Amino acid sequence: MFRMHELASDGYVFPQPIAEQIWRAKYQYKTEAAPGDRLLAETFRRVVNGLCVHEPIETRERHAEAFYHAIQDFRLLPAGRILAGAGTARDVTLSNTFVMRTIPDSVDGLMDTIKDAAKTMQMGGGLGFDFSTLRPRGWVVKGLDCPAAGPLAAMDICDAVCRMLVTGMGRGAMMATMRCDHPDIEDFITAKSDRTRLRNFNVSVMITDAFIEAVSLNEEWDLMWDGKIVRTVNAIDLWDKIMRQTYDAAEPGVLFIDRINQGNPLNYLETIAATNSCAEQPLPPNGTCPLASINLAQLVMSPFTPEARLDLVALRQLVGTAVRMLDNTLDVSKFANDAQRQEAQNKRRIGIGVTGVADAIIMLGAVYGSAKAVFLLGSWMQAIQNAAYLASANLAAERGAFPLYDAERHLKQPSIQALDPDVRAAVAKHGLRNGTLTTIAPTGTISMFAGNTSSGIEPVFATEYTRTITRPNGNKEDEKVMDYAVWLYRQIYGEDAALTDAFVTVADLDPRDHVRMQAAAQRWVDSGISKTVNCPEDIPFDSFKNVYLEAYASGCKGCTTYRPNAVTGSVLSV
Repeated sequence: MFRMHELASDGYVFPQPIAEQIWRAKYQYKTEAAPGDRLLAETFRRVVNGLCVHEPIETRERHAEAFYHAIQDFRLLPAGRILAGAGTARDVTLSNTFVMRTIPDSVDGLMDTIKDAAKTMQMGGGLGFDFSTLRPRGWVVKGLDCPAAGPLAAMDICDAVCRMLVTGMGRGAMMATMRCDHPDIEDFITAKSDRTRLRNFNVSVMITDAFIEAVSLNEEWDLMWDGKIVRTVNAIDLWDKIMRQTYDAAEPGVLFIDRINQGNPLNYLETIAATNSCAEQPLPPNGTCPLASINLAQLVMSPFTPEARLDLVALRQLVGTAVRMLDNTLDVSKFANDAQRQEAQNKRRIGIGVTGVADAIIMLGAVYGSAKAVFLLGSWMQAIQNAAYLASANLAAERGAFPLYDAERHLKQPSIQALDPDVRAAVAKHGLRNGTLTTIAPTGTISMFAGNTSSGIEPVFATEYTRTITRPNGNKEDEKVMDYAVWLYRQIYGEDAALTDAFVTVADLDPRDHVRMQAAAQRWVDSGISKTVNCPEDIPFDSFKNVYLEAYASGCKGCTTYRPNAVTGSVLSV
């Protein structure tokens, strides 16, 4: 196997202590039976060698070198499960994202689903459930002549199972979804009002186009079960209940489920009703998807100057490398059950995203949320989408298209029609190796690992803040942590140089700035986007509601907001 040079053996120093702490806590492989990763370079070597075990022997070294070259300077960031698990003896999955099977409306079906969920979480996967398939609370159970406990009782069971698991890969995380026409939707909306309940769940309401129309027309809304109208509510009243709850407690999130299914290039094969725990990956039952992010902050040439620009040639090369890397991941990852493995193999979903977007925008002198920033992000995501599809078509020529690929139906998808002509021609000629290709994940931990770059497409939270760092000797110290763009600016211009006007943070932005950026990226993303629209504490309730309607009108697939208040507190102290 290819042996890379020692990046850390010649005195490699992490640019900020937080990056080294993340490596030691999350990604450094340690075992009592073997030395594990002594150096950062050994972590990278382990990962790329583990992902290349099925490459032909005559090309293995070349591909391992390409993978290593892409990740060793943090330009390409495989997701945490890959960094922690690839090339190890651990019985873990290399995918962060799962959705469980459709939950059967029976005790046996629910318990079998929970059992599979427990195995998935124990292997390190975050997962999602659609609880819309469970009968409402109080509905008579045939044969027993007793009332059903309802979906929220099932959620409590899942939450307890998640709480008891020790995974070795961090705390378990789950997403619960429910349709807006389920009879228990109002209880679902307020389920986390009790702050001690469902602590391991995020919750999101699946909003249909018909419901948005009913809200806009102030119509009545039917809550249905088994094809029957259980009761009728006013659509605006139900919408306001969702909005009031998330205004007060930051949940539930909202998923525009019809748009998710319409925009899914695999909609001729599946119907989606749930997402992974952070909502960036809508998935069918038993679905899974490995992730990686391109670090745009590492691709800016001549940063902070009038000549600053993103290296699009390097970007396209990195995307091509990422496609092959994630396709390999599908073949070396472990799964909790055969249904997950089969789903992964049949459709070969992968999710290439970005991080460091806000930092890159700052380096180019633009202000997050401005017209220039929106244009830049849209153009970068368009380049990534085209490069990913071209690479997947070329990989299909080498390895074959994904098994369930239907050329006639796939080529008609709007996302395929929007690709550049040469890319569409390559897809028409070779097919696609991967059913979906792009996703924007939250990237919080890997972004800190890469020098505290801005996370995903989020704005910079703070130019600098204080965080308690655990040193290798176990001592805890308070350390100043700087945003990567700030750190780089200080390296170039000195510690006392005044920051430019482009260095805006969350506190400087209007919620509409967030929505514009999310919408610009979503146009060129197959799957979803993990994005939080930060709102000021004093935003009027009616203005807050409009954020969600603007997200829907601008083409987003969902919306999640955060408003500091007495219930939610604040995320981080500056």
